[in-house]
Amino acid sequence: MLYNMRYGTGTGFRFHLPFPFGGFFRRTNKNLNSLIDFFREQKADVLGLVEIDSGSYRAGHRNQADTIARHLGKRTFWRSKYTYWSWWSRLPMMRQQANACISGHAVIRERTHFLRKGVKRLVMELELEHVVIFIVHLALSRRCREAQLADLARLAKNARKPYLIAGDFNAFAGKVELQDFMDALQLTNANLLDAPTFPSRSPRWQLDFILHSPEIRVTHFEIASDVRLSDHLPLICDFEVTKPSALPIGA
Repeated sequence: MLYNMRYGTGTGFRFHLPFPFGGFFRRTNKNLNSLIDFFREQKADVLGLVEIDSGSYRAGHRNQADTIARHLGKRTFWRSKYTYWSWWSRLPMMRQQANACISGHAVIRERTHFLRKGVKRLVMELELEHVVIFIVHLALSRRCREAQLADLARLAKNARKPYLIAGDFNAFAGKVELQDFMDALQLTNANLLDAPTFPSRSPRWQLDFILHSPEIRVTHFEIASDVRLSDHLPLICDFEVTKPSALPIGA
């Protein structure tokens, strides 16, 4: 599963009270409990989570990824979205904004990469027995995203196994914006119908993607369109790796 969970801050009209985006500053315990219940119900083997809070006051100074993993009985791997030298990393709440991978499978290797341009530069790489998973959250600027995609292509070409690239690509122009990137790497979008994923209450844009290399065959894909725990919708994908083995893996 891939989910931009908006730091557990929720969504809806009340999110903008008493001032626009005021919900970003509220406590998140209640929303996090709802997210954990949803994740438990879905029973995904791997969660790619964009926008988690690693321990600011709004999360009660607890790491949301650690809390989710503990409740699900899985292993967590998280990193701040910002580079170590970014001034965003020096601001009390901003430096706690992170992404995470949570896995129920044995993890062979975890790696952190930073793209050369943008405020959000983090790429997380999780290597499992038969597959490598990259988790990304790309820039809002299209020109910056183009540079980031070039860096991401270089990273993906070094993958030692079949791989998926999943995340919030912020591609407001849709899949057409990613076409050259996908063609260069022979990637396929698991969302074959190009269904929109944002905003969750009235989806208009496909911002969130699960892209996969040719050795991976998707056996089931869905967007949980009835879930309103974030401003994004969660993507759920079952797949199997045809090389080097055909063992089914749920993501």
